[in-house]
Amino acid sequence: MLINKILNNNVIVSVDENNNEIICMGRGIAFNKKCGDEVLNEMIDKIYKLSSEGMSSKFQELLANIPLDYMKLSDEIIEYAKTSLGKKLNESSYISLTDHVYTAIQRFLDGVLVKNALLWEVKRFYKDEFIVGMKALDMIENRFNVRLPDDEAGFIALHIVNAQLEEGISIGHDITGVIHEISKIVTYYFSITFDENSVYYYRFCTHLKFFAQRLFTGNEYRDKNDDGLLDVIKVKYADAYACVQKITSFIADKYAYDLSDEEQLYLTIHITRIVQESKR
Repeated sequence: MLINKILNNNVIVSVDENNNEIICMGRGIAFNKKCGDEVLNEMIDKIYKLSSEGMSSKFQELLANIPLDYMKLSDEIIEYAKTSLGKKLNESSYISLTDHVYTAIQRFLDGVLVKNALLWEVKRFYKDEFIVGMKALDMIENRFNVRLPDDEAGFIALHIVNAQLEEGISIGHDITGVIHEISKIVTYYFSITFDENSVYYYRFCTHLKFFAQRLFTGNEYRDKNDDGLLDVIKVKYADAYACVQKITSFIADKYAYDLSDEEQLYLTIHITRIVQESKR
């Protein structure tokens, strides 16, 4: 593989067999090398193929300024997250997570601790991602002998949430806020406490997560096949539907977003189930 550009001793830019730009990482692969020289494949630990030119440029800038061990660690965290969650993560996660991990460790070593205002909500609404965040803290401690506070596990979890969204969207913080706001309306309206270990609660939070994604991306959900089901549901589950109307008004006032009939339908069903579960 020929070197097109050297970012540092451990990272080079080259091209693959289809002449697409790739970023290659390996300890010392560019030491005493220059552009045009060849690098043996066995010296390369990781190859990144980023689809957009802008993403590749940002990644190159990041790699040029962050030590290799941090990049390797972030890659291990991302691979663990993919396996653990069984989900694809977008390319921007390599940039955002590497930058965050490096900055968080340097900040901690400088004695600067940042509190995560959404830590409680992250633990509740993104339990699986938070588990990944806590595992990431273990990996950081094993690699750098630094134990970051649980607040950082929450931040890492939000990076993982963002990485599950479409490329270029970074709204995990806002999504968490919407989930919290709607959940609070339901708990106050029915004077209940959620069983956070129930399957209905998990489904409710998952529904709210995707609803919030649609809200912030402007993708309204419309199902043309409800066949008047909402008219039946609003009578059969009148209390839950009345709660949904409060949520509808709140979302319209704060976010200028109108819940479609279909969204109201499914939200009514989820609220009915979770309220019934809480009263058992």
